[in-house]
Amino acid sequence: MIFAVAAALLSPISLATAQDWPARPIKIVVAAAAGGPIDVFGRVMAERLSPILGQNVFIENVPGAGGMVGGQAVARAEPDGHIALLGTIATHTHSQNLYKAPLYNAAVDFAPVGLIAEIPLVLIVRKDLPVTSMAEFANYAKRNAARMNYGSAGIGSATHLGCALMNGALGLDVQHVPYRGTGPAMQDLMTGRIDYLCEIVVTAKPQIESGMVKAIATLSGARSAVLPDLATAKEDGFADLEADTWVALFLPRGTPDAIVAKFNAAMVQTLATPETRAKLADLGATIVAPDRQSPPYLRQFVKDDIAKWAAVTKASGIQPN
Repeated sequence: MIFAVAAALLSPISLATAQDWPARPIKIVVAAAAGGPIDVFGRVMAERLSPILGQNVFIENVPGAGGMVGGQAVARAEPDGHIALLGTIATHTHSQNLYKAPLYNAAVDFAPVGLIAEIPLVLIVRKDLPVTSMAEFANYAKRNAARMNYGSAGIGSATHLGCALMNGALGLDVQHVPYRGTGPAMQDLMTGRIDYLCEIVVTAKPQIESGMVKAIATLSGARSAVLPDLATAKEDGFADLEADTWVALFLPRGTPDAIVAKFNAAMVQTLATPETRAKLADLGATIVAPDRQSPPYLRQFVKDDIAKWAAVTKASGIQPN
């Protein structure tokens, strides 16, 4: 409501700019390699945004430096609304906490468009670990912490910090084993070389359904549409244990407010379509409520998320690069 009122009070020049936008195809930068879940997510959004905006919306993959290379490309771009970033917890949160000199200030150098969805992590354990619930896992891990270890896709990855947040909430001190990517970590979990992993739900689903690993709980506020029968940590008595990744749209700082408002309206319309909702649900994403899709909400959300994960990063002992 506040954003809508503000947009209505914009100068005639800004409104005229928005009326002409988009004047050419729109590029959405995905700061990850092609073929992964975030890339697929971006392509779903681009496909649905194109007819609404009346211009081709296409994806350009710009991976590197934990998402900062792609983020920097958008932060430095012309703020005319024709280049956007599919931002994530990597580009806008972990980049700010894992590096002494990030390539940009995530809270300042972008014009937030809107938060799209959250993607929960799921706690999975080796199939012979004698636990079936979050409460049982917490009790078992407290008794056996010295003999346990957990894996991740690498130091500072979402899988690492998600488990670090969980360990802190449960009062666990368990050895971390970083891998070069999710694949080898999952392989060692399936063969019993590590005890647990906090993985993105859609990536973990095939191994869960095959019985190669055991799912304990989703680390989110609500159940995942991908694993609807799996309880959340909150349902098992751990109310403050949430470790979601997220996806949002950003434009370069200085983009006229009227263009931001028009892009946000197209995003909201896209997210309201059953086809989009179904495709994003298949990717394990939970579309956020309408009152969380506005630019002002996303601006504050980024600031709060950086602060939340800064505490987790510090507690985990990671030294910024």
